[in-house]
Amino acid sequence: MKLKKMLGLTTLALSASLLVACGSEATDTTESGADSTASEKYIIGTDTTFAPFEFENDEGDFVGIDIDLLAAIAEDQGFEYELRTLGFNAAVTALEAGQVDGVIAGMSITEEREQKYDFSNPYYSTKTGVAVDPKKGISDLSELKGQQIAVKTGTTGAEYAESIKDEYGFDVKYVEDSATMYQDVLTGNSAAAFEDYAVIQYEITRGMGLEVISQSEEGGQYGFATLKGKQADLVEKFNAGLENLKESGKYDEIISTYLGE
Repeated sequence: MKLKKMLGLTTLALSASLLVACGSEATDTTESGADSTASEKYIIGTDTTFAPFEFENDEGDFVGIDIDLLAAIAEDQGFEYELRTLGFNAAVTALEAGQVDGVIAGMSITEEREQKYDFSNPYYSTKTGVAVDPKKGISDLSELKGQQIAVKTGTTGAEYAESIKDEYGFDVKYVEDSATMYQDVLTGNSAAAFEDYAVIQYEITRGMGLEVISQSEEGGQYGFATLKGKQADLVEKFNAGLENLKESGKYDEIISTYLGE
């Protein structure tokens, strides 16, 4: 299912009207393979640009692994939702403020985050990739000594970079989105970008011009997040729908749409 991206959502996300409108609500619907005639409607926050998980395609449709999974799970479980493209940090802030019911945005499940959020079962596993401009001749992490690398704020890529920066002697620059991070490497301002491998690899297959020289030994897992103790039913529905998608083969179909077989 493809959703048209609404350009005004970001600026309206934290407005007073949003505070009134958001939160789950009961909505009358027609029956669709279920006995109930009513369905919960949830407000879901997501990132703006985190391909292949959420992004705007060439036709102007807002698509991605997260978007397609959410749509398929909602259909499977019989609930409605309104998607708000806020940006990662803004989506998390909105969740903590009670302005959205959940967040799906390639959000890694960590012990620290589990103190504040209830996560679904993991829906994707990934490692951190280190990408460089091949024209620069860098082929190993040791060659980043004395140089600057770029990371996206609030990501496991940033955490990984911080964990090894002293060992390899590089400086860390923070940016707000993936596109800016990649461009910083391509223009030579930074020597490398640290990003989830699936994200970098997707962009490389589209001709971005970078190459991955290393991956972290340990990986992370993405989960759908709700504020702790607030949306247990929604997490349960997500988990049940995810399991059904995996059993039916729909999950593999969605993943292969963006990452190939």
